[in-house]
Amino acid sequence: MTNYTYLIIGGGMTAAAAVDGIREVDSTGSIGLISAEQDSPYDRPPLTKGLWKGKSLDSIWWDAKKSDVTTHLGRVVREVVPGQKRVLCEDGAAFAYDKLLLATGGTPRRLPFGEDHIIYFWTLPDYHRLRALTETGQRFAVIGGGFIGSEIAAALTMNGKQVVMIFPDSDISARVFPPPLARYVTDLYRNKGIDVLTGQQPIGVERRDGRYGLTTNTKRETVVDGVIAGIGIEPNVDLAKAIGLEIEDGIIVDELLRTSRADIYAAGDAVSFYNLALETRVRVEHEDNANSMGRLAGRNMAGKSEPYHHLPFFYSDLFDLGYEAVGQTDSRLETFADWRRPNEEGVIYYLKDSRVRGVLLWNVWEQIDAARRLIAEPGPFNAENLKGRIAAEA
Repeated sequence: MTNYTYLIIGGGMTAAAAVDGIREVDSTGSIGLISAEQDSPYDRPPLTKGLWKGKSLDSIWWDAKKSDVTTHLGRVVREVVPGQKRVLCEDGAAFAYDKLLLATGGTPRRLPFGEDHIIYFWTLPDYHRLRALTETGQRFAVIGGGFIGSEIAAALTMNGKQVVMIFPDSDISARVFPPPLARYVTDLYRNKGIDVLTGQQPIGVERRDGRYGLTTNTKRETVVDGVIAGIGIEPNVDLAKAIGLEIEDGIIVDELLRTSRADIYAAGDAVSFYNLALETRVRVEHEDNANSMGRLAGRNMAGKSEPYHHLPFFYSDLFDLGYEAVGQTDSRLETFADWRRPNEEGVIYYLKDSRVRGVLLWNVWEQIDAARRLIAEPGPFNAENLKGRIAAEA
């Protein structure tokens, strides 16, 4: 059995950031990283963005050698035994630890049909599979109108492919964008040639002469060369649940990113943490949180006691449009749009109880810190005193 000072379960960006965090504090302690993936850690955002715009695949890799970490790839953890400080894998391998980090991430939600025919886009192998299909295929179906679905649909279209989008909401990103902006984006996608099927759900997919026939609940049939789904993820909490850790939407951690067992930490997509600015527990599935939380978890495992009070942001590119967002960007909240140019450049504020709970920066850049400060303020806020607020801090 191999013994490590620090053992990390997970091989994504959070795990890589944790290794970097450990090394900022402890340059000699042994680090082991166990990942079910066959690839060493890499940046995930380019899978739906940069790699479709000519970015080199070589640019996405994290260098494990620089941090002196031993990676165990293609291994699935079967059990954690906290009393013995051991981790057991399905292939029989066993590892001991002084400190353990659960960076288990999430698993894409599945549809109850067509398992072998649908690419649930999440990992590098998913990217390679789709890339291979685009070498000969011309028409693709994208299931989902949210974060992943909108990016993949745009990426395929910009690469000269015909795309049909299928989702149950009224517009693209309707759960994030206020209705007028969501309608604008949906119209933009249609103007780019995308067949956007709103208010519909796929109910079946079958193989047809080397292609795929997709049927919706309205009996509409579409024949395509590939089917991609981006319908969200479920946090991987089974290991944590099995050892009795507290779970509430994700693995509950304190401000130092410790679980209910002091020698086990958790970070990333699967973690529920209390955010001071929002005054509630949140679980965030984006790059900034993965990197910031992972790094701090590593530092605290190595002996620091630094609270995680960071309010993460996320970003996306949709053709020529781009945005950054921070906080609770939920279209069910009250919203106020402060446009410099309607639907092309401006700031959208999300309010609850006269406080700003989220900010969407639409083609407005380098204002995330200003948005964070605003979310932390007690208010009260309304359309009058928010107009020009972010612009005033530019």
